[in-house]
Parts: sequence; structure tokens; C-alpha cells
Amino acid sequence: MNFAEAPDGAELVWTEAGEGEPLLLIAGQATSMDGWGPTAELLSRYYRVIRFDHRGIGLSGKGDAERYTTRLLAEDAASVLKAADVDLAHVYGHSMGGRIGQWLAIDHPQRVNTLILAATSGGKWPDAATRPNEAAMEALVSGDMSRLEPLFFDVDWVRANPESAHTFFNSSASAWAKARHFKASREHDAWSDLGSIKAPTLILHGAEDALTPLSNGLLLREHIRGSVLVRVPGASHGLHLDHPETVEWIRQFIARKAR
Repeated sequence: MNFAEAPDGAELVWTEAGEGEPLLLIAGQATSMDGWGPTAELLSRYYRVIRFDHRGIGLSGKGDAERYTTRLLAEDAASVLKAADVDLAHVYGHSMGGRIGQWLAIDHPQRVNTLILAATSGGKWPDAATRPNEAAMEALVSGDMSRLEPLFFDVDWVRANPESAHTFFNSSASAWAKARHFKASREHDAWSDLGSIKAPTLILHGAEDALTPLSNGLLLREHIRGSVLVRVPGASHGLHLDHPETVEWIRQFIARKAR
């Protein structure tokens, strides 16, 4: 276990596994680095995988309340790369982690080799097609694992991987931190800046994602020049875990597009 110092002095816990080109994993809203579970293990067979706990999550310090925005959380991610002595990394963000990854690629283009965005959005919903349905949002706010599981994962995957599902939904975080993560994710708005992203970008989006409908992935492809969108049939919001075939697609993309 290692520590990085955020710009406000908060301590961020990070870890690494594997060898090869650095790959930074950025977890979603109020989710710890342990939530990457089997996906991190698979990726570490091919890359030096670096994970960290967001501020207020797991063993990381909570830091200053005003720094809970996706753009400032991207500065936390940059601090982790600095602590890991990494100048250039592939960056893989899921959900809110994808929002953070967007800002990292916008504000620190020299640090991002390739960008992988899974089940995410450019920000505030521009139309009805990009908005989550009301039932999905109510389930998300409830924090009830039994209501959330069907929105994230295939039922057979949950049966086969109960520990991974439990870990994903049960990150250590206070209500104070969870509320600020939720606000940061909801207030994210990078649509007008996405055109400046220079890193080759792979967008992974579940065709059945009720929390972040596929229309968001389509719009990301339009806004990020040269980006590639892969629609994952039958996948919901947690496709980064229950669709391990995406690891091979990521490997192929990095092999073709990396600097």
C-alpha cells in the first residue's frame, strides 16, 4: 500500500500490480479501488495496473469539501501518477471515473497515452434520451444492493461472483463523502471541452444501461475526435466487471493506438 499527496494535502491510498506499460484505473462514484476486483487482476497480466481510493473512500483522507468536483478529482488522479513515478499512462475510468478521466485527458494531455471510458457521460443530460429513468435513479439513491445489482450486472455473473459484487457495492465511505461524490458526478459537464482531448479514446457502453443510457456513449463519440465506440450487447452499467471480453478489446485498442 502506498500514499500520494493530493493538492490540498489529503492522503490518497494507491496500489499496483503487474508489469508493463502503466494503466491507471479510476473507479466510479463512491467506489473503492477494490471494486475493480477480477478486472484489475486480468489487466495486471498485461500492464502495470495502478489503482487508488478516491478522497473520502476506503483508506484515503477526505480532504477539503470544496475539492469534490470531477475536475479537481482529476488532479487527485494526477497526484497518484506522480507518486507512482509515471509520466505517461493509459487511463481507464468507469462511470464517474470516466468523467474524471475526461478532465485528466483535457487538463493533462501529456500524461494520458490512451483513454478508455466505460458506462459514462460528458455531463449534464442534454436531452431526454440521455437521462436515466426515474426508477434507476431511485435505486441508485437508495443504496440498496438488491435494487442496484440488476442495474449493474448480469444475474448469472452475480451468482458466480458474489464476493466481487458485494465488494463493489460496499465500499467504506461516510454519508458525508457519498453525498459529495454523488454531487460531483451529477454536476460534471465537460461537453464543451471534450473536443480538446488528444488521447486515442475507446468508449465502452452497455446497450442495456439504464443508469447512463447508450445515447451518452453516442454523444461522447461525436464530441471526442477519432474516438471508437463499442456497444456491448446485453450489458448494463457494470460492464467493466461482468463482461471480461472487454479486457481483450482494450488490449487490442492500446496495441493499435498507444504512443
